[in-house]
Amino acid sequence: MLVKELFPVAQIRVPVKRAKTLDPAKVQEIAESMLEEGQTTPIRVRKSKDGYVLIEGLHRLEALKALGEETVEGYLVRAVLH
Repeated sequence: MLVKELFPVAQIRVPVKRAKTLDPAKVQEIAESMLEEGQTTPIRVRKSKDGYVLIEGLHRLEALKALGEETVEGYLVRAVLH
């Protein structure tokens, strides 16, 4: 079961492939929504050697960065070994 946690924004790395899909207009829209309602949907990250890697929630993460937030609510997803 996933449990919501707070993660330091500065310790979350965005993979290059995912960063290429960033839409600044969408970030602005989400940031405005967060000002009114707060963060309603957690992001998903996985643990890495030096912090965390973003799995899901690029636009939410970037919106929080734009708002100057230092933490983000999210779920820690563990990698499944095959």
